[in-house]
Amino acid sequence: MVGKILIPEIQSLIRARDFTGLRELFSDWPPADVAEVILDMPEDDQVIIFRVLRAALAADVFEYLDIDAQQQLLRAMAHEQVVAILNEMSPDDRTALLEELPSAAARQLIQLLTPEERKVAQSLLGYPEGSVGRLMTPDFVAVREHWTVKEVLDYVREHGRDSETLNVIYVVDERGKLIDDLRIREFLLKPLSTKVSDIRDRTFVALKVNDSQEEALNAFRKYDRAALPVVDSNNVLVGIVTSDDMLDVAEEQATEDIQKLGGMEALDEPYTTIPLLRMVKKRATWLIILFLGEMLTATAMQGYNSEIEKAAILAMFLPLIISSGGNSGSQATTLVIRAMALGELRLRDWFRVVRKELLSGISLGFILGTIGFFRITLWQYLHIFDYGKYHWLVAFTVGAALVGVVLWGTLSGAMLPFLLRRCGLDPAASSAPFVATLVDVTGLVIYFNVALFILRGTLL
Repeated sequence: MVGKILIPEIQSLIRARDFTGLRELFSDWPPADVAEVILDMPEDDQVIIFRVLRAALAADVFEYLDIDAQQQLLRAMAHEQVVAILNEMSPDDRTALLEELPSAAARQLIQLLTPEERKVAQSLLGYPEGSVGRLMTPDFVAVREHWTVKEVLDYVREHGRDSETLNVIYVVDERGKLIDDLRIREFLLKPLSTKVSDIRDRTFVALKVNDSQEEALNAFRKYDRAALPVVDSNNVLVGIVTSDDMLDVAEEQATEDIQKLGGMEALDEPYTTIPLLRMVKKRATWLIILFLGEMLTATAMQGYNSEIEKAAILAMFLPLIISSGGNSGSQATTLVIRAMALGELRLRDWFRVVRKELLSGISLGFILGTIGFFRITLWQYLHIFDYGKYHWLVAFTVGAALVGVVLWGTLSGAMLPFLLRRCGLDPAASSAPFVATLVDVTGLVIYFNVALFILRGTLL
């Protein structure tokens, strides 16, 4: 907020070509605040600001910009600026940028790196897309177990400046294999003569380079760590993944799941930049599937055409019945999908979910059925609408059908994610619109069969 207030002052400094004042103004700002201000300024002014910032600060600020803003700035910057920023960026953030670029553009930028940074970039890009290897950084502090606390602290002072984090110190053997990880506080609170082997607790958690980013996110949730080591197939420590990377992964996964729950394919890129035709394609596929599914509703109604002709009053409550079942199913599927994403539910928990949703469905159906029953009865006695001499039976039919439809919607909505997971598919594909469409068709069958049972011999 403060940065936005100072935008006129920043622009006046740019117009006055007071680059010294501009550099001093930003010198004490957190990189995230500088990035926020830059995004609100014209492209030419953005380039000028990056030109006056110190190389390290410019790289930090650049990392806080989204991928599209980064690409736009790279195209506008001078060659020397691009080289400086790319070489100063942390390896994991640089990898995130490079993997979003076309292969030809990525190769050109890689050639701008120093030999050492180029080797790191190519190594990280060599891991499978979506793997932990793409997220990790090789900047960490590793020590040997025969060292003393004093040797460790001296090593940290000498080599820790470029480390991604100093919260955790990693212990490796002579071949680089990870044998432990220790919090820095363990070294700060021990006598200087204490050996690392005396501090070791011999328990640690490590990720594999080919683990999926989702598996890494689950590990961070489970063990509540700020950073986790990454090892190769020989258990050699090759990098670390930090919580800030996991926040980005969690945001991407949540965005993807929310979009799928809306009844479409995940966009895989920002809404503001995705081409219109690509967005239409991703939305049209599911809309067509849902439309064809809703056609079954018309087919189901045709099967009960004679009943509707005999008791046209039943048609009045079709939207009420259908929407209640769809809403209950959407609630259930959303709750189950989110619980699965958080690791709270696994395939083996399906029966526990059935029991809970069975009770929930009956309770919710009874609540809605009671409201529906009294609504029809009240309208009849207040002479707002005449439901005929069998209004009690009509009210009871609607109430009983609501119990059945809501119960069915709740159970099917809760079980569909389990079925998809069992088939190796993404549970988020069982979107709320998809469940609603499924329950619409079956809800009609339940409604009219309840009506046949209760109203036979009267209206039917």
